[in-house]
Amino acid sequence: MPASGDSVRRRQACVLVVGNVEPEVSPWLRAGRHSITVVRDVDEARKALDDEPVDLVIVDRAGKLDAADVCRALREDARLEEAWLLAITVQAAGRMADAVLDAGADDYLHRPFTRAELLARARAGLRAAQQRADDALMRAMMDNVPGAIYRSAWHADYTLELISDEIERISGYPAANFLASRRRTLMSIIHPDDRQHVLDTVAQAHSDGEPFSFEYRVVRADGEIRWVLDRGQLVSSAGGRQWCDGAIFDITERRAAEEALRRREIEQARTDELRASRARIVEAADNARRRIERDLHDGAQQRLVGLTLEVRMARAQVEKDPATAGPFLDHVAEALGEASAELRELARGIHPALLTERGLAPAVTALASRAPVPVEIAGLPDERLPPATEATAYFTVAEALTNVAKYADASHASVRMARENGALAIEVRDDGKGGAEAGPGSGLSGLADRLGALDGSLSVESPPGAGTVVRARLPL
Repeated sequence: MPASGDSVRRRQACVLVVGNVEPEVSPWLRAGRHSITVVRDVDEARKALDDEPVDLVIVDRAGKLDAADVCRALREDARLEEAWLLAITVQAAGRMADAVLDAGADDYLHRPFTRAELLARARAGLRAAQQRADDALMRAMMDNVPGAIYRSAWHADYTLELISDEIERISGYPAANFLASRRRTLMSIIHPDDRQHVLDTVAQAHSDGEPFSFEYRVVRADGEIRWVLDRGQLVSSAGGRQWCDGAIFDITERRAAEEALRRREIEQARTDELRASRARIVEAADNARRRIERDLHDGAQQRLVGLTLEVRMARAQVEKDPATAGPFLDHVAEALGEASAELRELARGIHPALLTERGLAPAVTALASRAPVPVEIAGLPDERLPPATEATAYFTVAEALTNVAKYADASHASVRMARENGALAIEVRDDGKGGAEAGPGSGLSGLADRLGALDGSLSVESPPGAGTVVRARLPL
């Protein structure tokens, strides 16, 4: 009996005895812990098969039928396809043995026989019946499992000793091409870029004493690349031999669906970010308009109001004492010049006239010349670019140089622009203290939004103590 801790037990073996078998056979078999059913003829045997499956059938002559006839009649019953037929015969120069074997018996036992001989043949028959059932189960699995079941000899150049027909649908090569072939193995159809990954993964799983499960690509006979899931285990045996037993499933459609889902998620995230970016741009534009309004109200507008009063005073002075009106008029002219300069500076912050009139290179050169630290210009585009691109590139440099002046404590900065792979690459580098971040609400964050509106990108490298590099790309 199996140990009490066994979680899986086979059912008790069932033996069907048909015909005029010696009466002592039944008790001998029962003593071997087998379930025994004894019937007189073929009809009763068929009725007994309705009650339970049978593993071993012991056949003797029954009525007018000799043992060979009984074997032949029973073999016609599909329910006995996996059962083992043991025929009891008499020794007659081998002719009777040949007859029962030809009639479908798997083995025979000559009379007279001993208890030990009978039990030995019964045990052998039951083991063979179990093997036959296991083989049938394996065939059914190989025919019905939606994957290629295999056994590969890794100690013999990965040659396949077993492979189901499903491999043809997966690889385009018939299963027969793989069996016992050193040229056509599973390794031969694995994508060259994935072979080392396969070997490393299987070796690691074997080292951990675990089965493996991973995905890789195969190249079909027609050149198409397919994705497969491989599940199995590498088993070592005597003599350094290793067997890889597993099953391969085609998951190309699943991978395609997952990739499509990822693309949709990325596109959705990009759309959401674009909407948020546009909202931030609108908010920034509103804030900029309010700032310009304040600057005009508190600066140039107040100055012009004051100048209006001074002009009236100068007019009155001309009427009273023309000789003393000169200083008043000189002061008004000086104040008008200051107001004009202030308006030009304000307009430059909105959109520099030099950028509109002469393009990106002169505008950035002028911007660098006004920076509080020396700025080296490493390269600027000579040709004119689309207005939106020029404006975004200009304000990228302006924001980066403003940060250098305010926060970097730098002694030097550089600006580089160049066409690279269909895009305008912008780089502003300084030798300051670093630590810059494009956090929410910062100038760099607003700049990233502005670049994103043109499908551009922004990156900031600013390790503490090692300066800052601001890089941007604008598609052309």
